[in-house]
Amino acid sequence: MDRNEVIERISKLRIRANLSARKLSVMIGKNDSYIAGLESRKNFLPTVDVLLDIIAACDSDPTEFFYYSIEDYATDKNIIEQLKTASPAAKAAALSVLKLK
Repeated sequence: MDRNEVIERISKLRIRANLSARKLSVMIGKNDSYIAGLESRKNFLPTVDVLLDIIAACDSDPTEFFYYSIEDYATDKNIIEQLKTASPAAKAAALSVLKLK
């Protein structure tokens, strides 16, 4: 994941959480223009600790943030949870459906 993608994902999470850049900045203990500067590519990348604070403030988790697609995360997570309790026959059926293209 490159710098631009990290910044884009921060912005997506912030918007999804319905937080202004200013509000998120304050929530993570930074000056009120920190996130706006980050999103406008003027600031450096956040430290790991700050990134984790941003993710938590946006009501997310690192697994979602670093998942290959934030947009698909919830659906994929739900599918995996359903498969955990499925019978072997149901798992085989699901796999055969997924192999269809």
